[in-house]
Amino acid sequence: MKTEELKPQDSIDLEPFYQALEDDPKLLEEALEILLGMVNFEPKSIKRLALIIKEDSRNLYNEIAELCKPNQDKGNTSSCCSGH
Repeated sequence: MKTEELKPQDSIDLEPFYQALEDDPKLLEEALEILLGMVNFEPKSIKRLALIIKEDSRNLYNEIAELCKPNQDKGNTSSCCSGH
């Protein structure tokens, strides 16, 4: 049965994965690149990810906003992240 095939996946302990991401900045960077590559092709996913960052990760949101400021200061009226 299909639900029986999914049960083992539900019991996977992700804590070692999370710990590895915390311990190795390069691994975290690679995981983020993969995630961004995945959502890059799905506009709804991009919007959901942006909302999650804005609502739940205020420090990350502030860093992204800081990166966008130089583009805004140069008179560039488009968003720093549009089309990228």
